[in-house]
Amino acid sequence: MSDKARFRLVGRPRARVRAAASSPGSRVPGALAQLAVVLRTPARAAQPLFGQAPKTWQRMLPFAVVGVFVVTLLPVTIAVLTNDYGLSGGWSGALGVAQTVPLLLAVTRPLHAWGVVLLADTIGAALLIHADRVAAHAWPWTPMAIVGYLLLMACLGLRESIRTLVGVWLATGAVGAVLGFFQPAGSMNTAALLFVLGGVMLALTGALRGLGDAQQRIAEQESISEAERARRTLLEERARIARELHDVVAHHMSVITVQADSAPYRLPGMPEPVQEEFAAIAASARESLGEMRRLLTVLRGDGTERAEGEKAPQPGIDRLQQLVEATVRAGQPVELSLETGAAEAAPPAVDLSAYRIVQEALANVVRHAPGASTRVSVTVDEDEVLVLVVNGPARDAVVALESSGTGHGLVGMRERVRLTGGTLDTGPLPDGGFRVAARLPLNAPNKDLS
Repeated sequence: MSDKARFRLVGRPRARVRAAASSPGSRVPGALAQLAVVLRTPARAAQPLFGQAPKTWQRMLPFAVVGVFVVTLLPVTIAVLTNDYGLSGGWSGALGVAQTVPLLLAVTRPLHAWGVVLLADTIGAALLIHADRVAAHAWPWTPMAIVGYLLLMACLGLRESIRTLVGVWLATGAVGAVLGFFQPAGSMNTAALLFVLGGVMLALTGALRGLGDAQQRIAEQESISEAERARRTLLEERARIARELHDVVAHHMSVITVQADSAPYRLPGMPEPVQEEFAAIAASARESLGEMRRLLTVLRGDGTERAEGEKAPQPGIDRLQQLVEATVRAGQPVELSLETGAAEAAPPAVDLSAYRIVQEALANVVRHAPGASTRVSVTVDEDEVLVLVVNGPARDAVVALESSGTGHGLVGMRERVRLTGGTLDTGPLPDGGFRVAARLPLNAPNKDLS
Protein backbone atom coordinates (compact mmCIF):
# COMPACT_ATOMS: atom_id res chain seq x y z
CA MET A 1 0.00 0.00 0.00
CA SER A 2 1.31 3.43 -0.88
CA ASP A 3 1.80 6.20 1.71
CA LYS A 4 -1.06 8.21 0.21
CA ALA A 5 -3.44 5.23 0.41
CA ARG A 6 -2.33 4.58 4.00
CA PHE A 7 -3.08 8.19 4.87
CA ARG A 8 -6.55 7.86 3.44
CA LEU A 9 -7.09 4.67 5.41
CA VAL A 10 -5.80 5.86 8.78
CA GLY A 11 -5.75 9.64 8.72
CA ARG A 12 -9.36 10.27 7.78
CA PRO A 13 -10.94 8.21 10.57
CA ARG A 14 -8.97 10.29 13.09
CA ALA A 15 -10.36 13.44 11.53
CA ARG A 16 -13.87 12.05 11.88
CA VAL A 17 -13.17 11.04 15.48
CA ARG A 18 -12.00 14.57 16.30
CA ALA A 19 -15.14 15.98 14.69
CA ALA A 20 -17.32 13.65 16.74
CA ALA A 21 -15.46 14.55 19.91
CA SER A 22 -16.01 18.26 19.32
CA SER A 23 -19.80 17.95 18.99
CA PRO A 24 -21.66 18.90 22.20
CA GLY A 25 -23.80 15.76 22.34
CA SER A 26 -21.04 13.19 21.91
CA ARG A 27 -17.92 14.43 23.67
CA VAL A 28 -17.46 11.36 25.85
CA PRO A 29 -18.01 8.73 23.08
CA GLY A 30 -15.86 10.80 20.74
CA ALA A 31 -13.02 10.95 23.25
CA LEU A 32 -13.23 7.19 23.82
CA ALA A 33 -13.20 6.56 20.09
CA GLN A 34 -10.15 8.79 19.64
CA LEU A 35 -8.37 7.01 22.49
CA ALA A 36 -9.35 3.65 20.99
CA VAL A 37 -7.75 4.59 17.67
CA VAL A 38 -4.53 5.51 19.50
CA LEU A 39 -4.58 2.24 21.45
CA ARG A 40 -5.44 0.13 18.41
CA THR A 41 -3.72 -3.25 18.14
CA PRO A 42 -0.31 -2.85 16.45
CA ALA A 43 0.08 -4.37 13.01
CA ARG A 44 3.20 -6.40 13.91
CA ALA A 45 3.77 -8.70 16.86
CA ALA A 46 6.92 -6.91 18.10
CA GLN A 47 5.64 -3.38 17.46
CA PRO A 48 5.39 -1.40 20.72
CA LEU A 49 2.06 -0.51 22.28
CA PHE A 50 0.67 2.75 20.91
CA GLY A 51 2.94 2.10 17.93
CA GLN A 52 0.36 3.58 15.54
CA ALA A 53 -0.33 6.70 17.58
CA PRO A 54 -0.03 9.91 15.52
CA LYS A 55 2.24 11.81 17.93
CA THR A 56 5.70 10.99 19.23
CA TRP A 57 4.87 11.54 22.88
CA GLN A 58 1.96 9.11 22.57
CA ARG A 59 4.25 6.43 21.11
CA MET A 60 6.78 6.96 23.93
CA LEU A 61 4.15 7.00 26.68
CA PRO A 62 4.06 3.20 27.30
CA PHE A 63 7.84 3.10 27.80
CA ALA A 64 7.67 5.99 30.24
CA VAL A 65 4.78 4.51 32.26
CA VAL A 66 6.31 1.05 32.52
CA GLY A 67 9.71 2.55 33.37
CA VAL A 68 8.19 4.55 36.24
CA PHE A 69 6.44 1.44 37.56
CA VAL A 70 9.63 -0.63 37.44
CA VAL A 71 11.78 2.05 39.09
CA THR A 72 9.16 2.45 41.83
CA LEU A 73 8.25 -1.19 42.42
CA LEU A 74 11.79 -2.60 42.47
CA PRO A 75 13.04 -0.94 45.70
CA VAL A 76 9.61 -1.10 47.35
CA THR A 77 9.36 -4.85 46.67
CA ILE A 78 12.80 -5.54 48.10
CA ALA A 79 12.12 -3.42 51.19
CA VAL A 80 8.68 -4.94 51.89
CA LEU A 81 9.89 -8.53 51.44
CA THR A 82 12.79 -7.90 53.77
CA ASN A 83 11.19 -5.77 56.47
CA ASP A 84 7.55 -6.89 56.52
CA TYR A 85 7.82 -10.55 55.50
CA GLY A 86 11.18 -11.25 57.10
CA LEU A 87 12.70 -12.74 53.93
CA SER A 88 16.48 -12.71 53.66
CA GLY A 89 18.09 -9.86 51.74
CA GLY A 90 19.43 -12.09 48.95
CA TRP A 91 16.09 -13.70 48.21
CA SER A 92 14.32 -10.33 48.49
CA GLY A 93 16.64 -8.77 45.92
CA ALA A 94 16.34 -11.72 43.53
CA LEU A 95 12.54 -11.76 43.78
CA GLY A 96 12.32 -7.98 43.42
CA VAL A 97 14.27 -8.09 40.16
CA ALA A 98 12.42 -11.15 38.81
CA GLN A 99 8.97 -9.67 39.55
CA THR A 100 9.52 -6.13 38.25
CA VAL A 101 12.23 -5.94 35.57
CA PRO A 102 10.37 -8.27 33.11
CA LEU A 103 7.60 -5.66 33.03
CA LEU A 104 9.82 -3.70 30.64
CA LEU A 105 9.18 -6.44 28.07
CA ALA A 106 5.42 -5.84 28.33
CA VAL A 107 5.59 -2.84 25.98
CA THR A 108 6.59 -5.00 22.99
CA ARG A 109 5.93 -8.64 24.02
CA PRO A 110 3.44 -8.69 26.90
CA LEU A 111 2.66 -12.40 26.60
CA HIS A 112 6.31 -13.33 27.13
CA ALA A 113 6.53 -10.88 30.04
CA TRP A 114 3.41 -12.44 31.60
CA GLY A 115 4.96 -15.90 31.56
CA VAL A 116 8.13 -14.68 33.29
CA VAL A 117 6.28 -12.58 35.88
CA LEU A 118 3.78 -15.33 36.73
CA LEU A 119 6.65 -17.78 37.26
CA ALA A 120 8.51 -15.28 39.44
CA ASP A 121 5.39 -14.50 41.50
CA THR A 122 4.71 -18.22 41.99
CA ILE A 123 8.29 -18.86 43.17
CA GLY A 124 7.99 -15.86 45.48
CA ALA A 125 4.74 -17.22 46.97
CA ALA A 126 6.46 -20.58 47.59
CA LEU A 127 9.40 -18.87 49.36
CA LEU A 128 7.08 -16.76 51.52
CA ILE A 129 5.36 -19.87 52.91
CA HIS A 130 8.28 -20.26 55.34
CA ALA A 131 8.98 -16.56 55.84
CA ASP A 132 9.31 -15.39 59.47
CA ARG A 133 6.54 -12.77 59.44
CA VAL A 134 4.14 -13.91 56.69
CA ALA A 135 1.23 -14.07 59.14
CA ALA A 136 -1.19 -11.15 58.86
CA HIS A 137 0.27 -10.25 55.48
CA ALA A 138 -1.03 -10.73 51.91
CA TRP A 139 -0.27 -14.10 50.33
CA PRO A 140 0.32 -15.63 47.73
CA TRP A 141 0.41 -12.30 45.88
CA THR A 142 2.05 -9.40 47.67
CA PRO A 143 0.67 -5.87 47.10
CA MET A 144 3.63 -5.01 44.86
CA ALA A 145 3.08 -8.18 42.81
CA ILE A 146 -0.60 -7.31 42.39
CA VAL A 147 0.23 -3.80 41.13
CA GLY A 148 2.82 -5.10 38.65
CA TYR A 149 0.49 -7.90 37.52
CA LEU A 150 -2.36 -5.47 36.84
CA LEU A 151 -0.02 -3.33 34.73
CA LEU A 152 0.85 -6.47 32.81
CA MET A 153 -2.85 -7.30 32.35
CA ALA A 154 -3.42 -3.83 30.87
CA CYS A 155 -0.65 -4.39 28.32
CA LEU A 156 -2.03 -7.80 27.45
CA GLY A 157 -5.55 -6.47 26.99
CA LEU A 158 -4.34 -3.86 24.51
CA ARG A 159 -2.45 -6.39 22.42
CA GLU A 160 -3.73 -9.98 22.53
CA SER A 161 -6.85 -11.67 21.24
CA ILE A 162 -9.91 -12.46 23.36
CA ARG A 163 -9.03 -16.16 23.41
CA THR A 164 -5.55 -15.41 24.74
CA LEU A 165 -6.91 -13.03 27.37
CA VAL A 166 -9.36 -15.64 28.65
CA GLY A 167 -6.54 -18.19 28.83
CA VAL A 168 -4.32 -15.79 30.80
CA TRP A 169 -7.15 -15.00 33.19
CA LEU A 170 -7.98 -18.66 33.83
CA ALA A 171 -4.31 -19.55 34.26
CA THR A 172 -3.97 -16.81 36.88
CA GLY A 173 -6.96 -18.15 38.78
CA ALA A 174 -5.73 -21.74 38.50
CA VAL A 175 -2.28 -20.92 39.92
CA GLY A 176 -3.87 -18.97 42.79
CA ALA A 177 -6.24 -21.85 43.54
CA VAL A 178 -3.42 -24.39 43.63
CA LEU A 179 -1.31 -22.20 45.91
CA GLY A 180 -4.33 -21.84 48.22
CA PHE A 181 -3.79 -25.41 49.42
CA PHE A 182 -0.44 -24.33 50.92
CA GLN A 183 -1.58 -21.08 52.55
CA PRO A 184 0.44 -20.21 55.68
CA ALA A 185 -1.47 -19.85 58.93
CA GLY A 186 -2.72 -16.35 59.63
CA SER A 187 -2.00 -14.93 56.17
CA MET A 188 -4.54 -13.08 54.02
CA ASN A 189 -5.28 -14.93 50.77
CA THR A 190 -5.15 -12.55 47.81
CA ALA A 191 -5.67 -15.10 45.02
CA ALA A 192 -9.33 -14.19 44.57
CA LEU A 193 -8.54 -10.48 44.68
CA LEU A 194 -6.00 -10.73 41.86
CA PHE A 195 -8.32 -13.02 39.89
CA VAL A 196 -11.16 -10.45 40.02
CA LEU A 197 -9.02 -7.35 39.48
CA GLY A 198 -7.11 -9.03 36.67
CA GLY A 199 -10.35 -10.00 34.94
CA VAL A 200 -11.70 -6.44 35.21
CA MET A 201 -8.46 -5.00 33.81
CA LEU A 202 -8.42 -7.46 30.91
CA ALA A 203 -12.08 -6.73 30.13
CA LEU A 204 -11.63 -2.96 30.14
CA THR A 205 -8.48 -2.82 28.05
CA GLY A 206 -9.70 -5.57 25.72
CA ALA A 207 -12.94 -3.67 25.11
CA LEU A 208 -11.03 -0.46 24.45
CA ARG A 209 -8.74 -2.23 22.02
CA GLY A 210 -11.78 -3.81 20.33
CA LEU A 211 -13.31 -0.36 19.88
CA GLY A 212 -10.14 0.75 18.13
CA ASP A 213 -10.27 -2.28 15.85
CA ALA A 214 -13.89 -1.51 15.05
CA GLN A 215 -12.94 2.06 14.16
CA GLN A 216 -10.25 0.71 11.83
CA ARG A 217 -12.67 -1.68 10.14
CA ILE A 218 -15.13 1.17 9.64
CA ALA A 219 -12.36 3.24 8.06
CA GLU A 220 -11.48 0.37 5.75
CA GLN A 221 -15.10 -0.10 4.73
CA GLU A 222 -15.43 3.62 4.03
CA SER A 223 -12.28 3.47 1.92
CA ILE A 224 -13.78 0.55 -0.03
CA SER A 225 -16.99 2.54 -0.45
CA GLU A 226 -15.00 5.47 -1.83
CA ALA A 227 -13.35 3.14 -4.33
CA GLU A 228 -16.76 1.80 -5.36
CA ARG A 229 -18.07 5.32 -5.81
CA ALA A 230 -15.05 6.18 -7.96
CA ARG A 231 -15.63 3.03 -10.01
CA ARG A 232 -19.29 3.91 -10.48
CA THR A 233 -18.32 7.43 -11.55
CA LEU A 234 -15.90 5.94 -14.07
CA LEU A 235 -18.62 3.70 -15.50
CA GLU A 236 -20.99 6.64 -15.75
CA GLU A 237 -18.33 8.64 -17.57
CA ARG A 238 -17.76 5.72 -19.94
CA ALA A 239 -21.47 5.59 -20.68
CA ARG A 240 -21.54 9.34 -21.33
CA ILE A 241 -18.58 9.09 -23.71
CA ALA A 242 -20.27 6.18 -25.47
CA ARG A 243 -23.45 8.19 -25.95
CA GLU A 244 -21.50 11.15 -27.32
CA LEU A 245 -19.53 8.94 -29.70
CA HIS A 246 -22.74 7.38 -30.91
CA ASP A 247 -24.45 10.72 -31.41
CA VAL A 248 -21.53 12.44 -33.10
CA VAL A 249 -19.81 9.70 -35.09
CA ALA A 250 -22.31 6.94 -35.76
CA HIS A 251 -24.84 9.25 -37.39
CA HIS A 252 -22.35 10.73 -39.84
CA MET A 253 -20.81 7.35 -40.64
CA SER A 254 -24.25 5.92 -41.28
CA VAL A 255 -25.03 8.83 -43.63
CA ILE A 256 -21.77 8.21 -45.50
CA THR A 257 -22.63 4.52 -45.85
CA VAL A 258 -26.14 5.21 -47.14
CA GLN A 259 -24.96 7.87 -49.57
CA ALA A 260 -22.16 5.69 -50.92
CA ASP A 261 -24.47 2.69 -51.32
CA SER A 262 -27.22 4.71 -53.00
CA ALA A 263 -24.97 6.79 -55.29
CA PRO A 264 -25.23 4.39 -58.29
CA TYR A 265 -29.03 4.57 -58.06
CA ARG A 266 -29.26 8.31 -57.49
CA LEU A 267 -26.72 9.12 -60.21
CA PRO A 268 -27.45 6.82 -63.18
CA GLY A 269 -24.80 6.41 -65.83
CA MET A 270 -21.96 6.46 -63.36
CA PRO A 271 -18.74 4.88 -64.75
CA GLU A 272 -17.73 1.49 -63.36
CA PRO A 273 -14.54 2.74 -61.61
CA VAL A 274 -16.58 5.40 -59.78
CA GLN A 275 -19.13 2.80 -58.69
CA GLU A 276 -16.32 0.64 -57.31
CA GLU A 277 -14.93 3.66 -55.46
CA PHE A 278 -18.30 4.33 -53.84
CA ALA A 279 -18.58 0.63 -52.92
CA ALA A 280 -15.15 0.77 -51.26
CA ILE A 281 -16.18 3.88 -49.32
CA ALA A 282 -19.35 2.15 -48.11
CA ALA A 283 -17.40 -0.97 -47.08
CA SER A 284 -14.84 1.08 -45.13
CA ALA A 285 -17.60 3.04 -43.41
CA ARG A 286 -19.43 -0.15 -42.40
CA GLU A 287 -16.22 -1.66 -41.02
CA SER A 288 -15.53 1.52 -39.05
CA LEU A 289 -19.05 1.41 -37.66
CA GLY A 290 -18.58 -2.21 -36.59
CA GLU A 291 -15.35 -1.44 -34.72
CA MET A 292 -16.92 1.61 -33.11
CA ARG A 293 -19.88 -0.45 -31.90
CA ARG A 294 -17.50 -2.94 -30.25
CA LEU A 295 -15.75 -0.04 -28.55
CA LEU A 296 -19.05 1.41 -27.36
CA THR A 297 -20.05 -1.97 -25.94
CA VAL A 298 -16.88 -2.05 -23.86
CA LEU A 299 -17.34 1.54 -22.71
CA ARG A 300 -20.99 1.07 -21.79
CA GLY A 301 -20.82 -2.36 -20.23
CA ASP A 302 -20.36 -3.03 -16.50
CA GLY A 303 -20.87 -6.78 -16.68
CA THR A 304 -22.39 -8.98 -19.35
CA GLU A 305 -22.43 -6.31 -22.08
CA ARG A 306 -18.77 -5.50 -21.58
CA ALA A 307 -17.82 -9.16 -21.52
CA GLU A 308 -19.67 -9.73 -24.79
CA GLY A 309 -17.91 -6.73 -26.32
CA GLU A 310 -14.53 -8.04 -25.25
CA LYS A 311 -15.35 -11.45 -26.74
CA ALA A 312 -15.87 -9.94 -30.18
CA PRO A 313 -13.18 -10.96 -32.70
CA GLN A 314 -10.27 -8.55 -32.79
CA PRO A 315 -8.33 -7.73 -35.95
CA GLY A 316 -4.82 -9.06 -36.30
CA ILE A 317 -1.91 -9.56 -38.68
CA ASP A 318 -4.03 -11.79 -40.93
CA ARG A 319 -6.23 -8.75 -41.74
CA LEU A 320 -3.39 -6.44 -42.76
CA GLN A 321 -3.93 -7.36 -46.40
CA GLN A 322 -7.52 -6.05 -46.22
CA LEU A 323 -6.34 -2.93 -44.42
CA VAL A 324 -3.73 -2.20 -47.10
CA GLU A 325 -6.21 -2.82 -49.91
CA ALA A 326 -8.66 -0.39 -48.37
CA THR A 327 -5.88 2.20 -48.09
CA VAL A 328 -4.90 1.66 -51.72
CA ARG A 329 -8.52 2.13 -52.80
CA ALA A 330 -8.43 5.47 -50.99
CA GLY A 331 -5.67 6.56 -53.35
CA GLN A 332 -2.64 5.84 -51.17
CA PRO A 333 0.06 3.69 -52.85
CA VAL A 334 1.04 1.02 -50.32
CA GLU A 335 3.17 -2.09 -50.66
CA LEU A 336 2.81 -4.90 -48.13
CA SER A 337 5.48 -7.45 -47.28
CA LEU A 338 3.99 -10.03 -44.93
CA GLU A 339 6.00 -13.03 -43.81
CA THR A 340 4.16 -16.33 -44.06
CA GLY A 341 3.08 -17.66 -40.68
CA ALA A 342 3.42 -14.31 -38.89
CA ALA A 343 -0.21 -14.32 -37.74
CA GLU A 344 0.04 -17.86 -36.37
CA ALA A 345 3.30 -17.18 -34.50
CA ALA A 346 2.14 -14.02 -32.72
CA PRO A 347 0.19 -14.29 -29.45
CA PRO A 348 -3.14 -12.40 -29.30
CA ALA A 349 -1.72 -9.27 -27.63
CA VAL A 350 1.09 -8.93 -30.18
CA ASP A 351 -1.26 -9.83 -33.05
CA LEU A 352 -3.67 -7.02 -32.15
CA SER A 353 -0.89 -4.53 -31.40
CA ALA A 354 0.78 -5.13 -34.76
CA TYR A 355 -2.49 -4.50 -36.59
CA ARG A 356 -3.27 -1.33 -34.64
CA ILE A 357 0.24 0.06 -35.16
CA VAL A 358 0.03 -0.45 -38.92
CA GLN A 359 -3.51 0.95 -38.95
CA GLU A 360 -2.48 4.12 -37.11
CA ALA A 361 0.69 4.53 -39.19
CA LEU A 362 -1.27 4.31 -42.47
CA ALA A 363 -3.87 6.72 -41.12
CA ASN A 364 -1.09 9.19 -40.33
CA VAL A 365 0.28 8.83 -43.86
CA VAL A 366 -3.14 9.52 -45.38
CA ARG A 367 -3.62 12.57 -43.16
CA HIS A 368 -0.17 14.13 -43.33
CA ALA A 369 1.43 12.77 -46.53
CA PRO A 370 -1.34 11.84 -48.97
CA GLY A 371 -0.11 10.21 -52.13
CA ALA A 372 3.31 9.33 -50.67
CA SER A 373 4.62 5.88 -51.51
CA THR A 374 4.45 3.64 -48.45
CA ARG A 375 5.93 0.28 -47.54
CA VAL A 376 4.60 -1.99 -44.81
CA SER A 377 6.67 -4.93 -43.61
CA VAL A 378 5.87 -7.53 -40.94
CA THR A 379 8.50 -10.18 -40.19
CA VAL A 380 9.01 -12.73 -37.45
CA ASP A 381 12.24 -14.07 -36.05
CA GLU A 382 12.87 -16.40 -33.11
CA ASP A 383 11.55 -14.20 -30.32
CA GLU A 384 9.92 -11.06 -31.75
CA VAL A 385 7.72 -9.56 -34.43
CA LEU A 386 9.16 -6.60 -36.37
CA VAL A 387 6.61 -4.13 -37.74
CA LEU A 388 7.99 -1.50 -40.13
CA VAL A 389 5.99 1.26 -41.90
CA VAL A 390 7.99 3.69 -44.03
CA ASN A 391 6.57 6.39 -46.26
CA GLY A 392 8.23 8.85 -48.57
CA PRO A 393 7.55 12.58 -48.83
CA ALA A 394 4.15 13.80 -49.92
CA ARG A 395 3.71 14.63 -53.59
CA ASP A 396 4.40 18.30 -54.29
CA ALA A 397 1.03 18.86 -55.89
CA VAL A 398 -0.87 17.38 -52.94
CA VAL A 399 -1.60 19.30 -49.78
CA ALA A 400 -1.72 17.37 -46.51
CA LEU A 401 -5.25 16.68 -45.34
CA GLU A 402 -4.33 17.80 -41.82
CA SER A 403 -1.68 20.38 -41.04
CA SER A 404 -1.66 19.67 -37.33
CA GLY A 405 -2.53 16.79 -35.08
CA THR A 406 -3.00 15.93 -31.43
CA GLY A 407 -0.17 13.40 -31.30
CA HIS A 408 -2.47 10.82 -29.73
CA GLY A 409 -1.69 8.29 -32.46
CA LEU A 410 2.00 8.01 -31.60
CA VAL A 411 1.16 8.01 -27.89
CA GLY A 412 -1.23 5.10 -28.45
CA MET A 413 1.45 3.21 -30.40
CA ARG A 414 3.98 3.66 -27.60
CA GLU A 415 1.46 2.52 -24.99
CA ARG A 416 0.63 -0.66 -26.91
CA VAL A 417 4.29 -1.44 -27.47
CA ARG A 418 5.06 -0.79 -23.80
CA LEU A 419 2.31 -3.11 -22.62
CA THR A 420 3.71 -5.92 -24.75
CA GLY A 421 7.23 -5.32 -23.48
CA GLY A 422 8.56 -4.18 -26.86
CA THR A 423 10.23 -1.08 -28.27
CA LEU A 424 9.06 1.61 -30.70
CA ASP A 425 11.23 3.83 -32.88
CA THR A 426 9.59 6.67 -34.84
CA GLY A 427 10.96 9.70 -36.60
CA PRO A 428 11.38 11.60 -39.85
CA LEU A 429 13.67 10.44 -42.66
CA PRO A 430 16.27 12.59 -44.47
CA ASP A 431 14.22 12.62 -47.68
CA GLY A 432 11.18 14.07 -45.93
CA GLY A 433 9.39 10.79 -45.23
CA PHE A 434 8.59 9.13 -41.93
CA ARG A 435 9.38 5.77 -40.34
CA VAL A 436 7.61 3.69 -37.69
CA ALA A 437 9.45 0.61 -36.43
CA ALA A 438 8.09 -1.58 -33.60
CA ARG A 439 9.63 -4.68 -32.05
CA LEU A 440 7.06 -6.83 -30.24
CA PRO A 441 8.32 -9.83 -28.26
CA LEU A 442 6.47 -13.09 -28.82
CA ASN A 443 6.33 -13.75 -25.08
CA ALA A 444 4.29 -10.62 -24.47
CA PRO A 445 2.64 -10.24 -21.04
CA ASN A 446 -1.06 -10.94 -20.90
CA LYS A 447 -2.50 -7.42 -20.91
CA ASP A 448 -5.81 -6.05 -22.16
CA LEU A 449 -4.89 -4.08 -25.29
CA SER A 450 -8.31 -3.70 -26.82
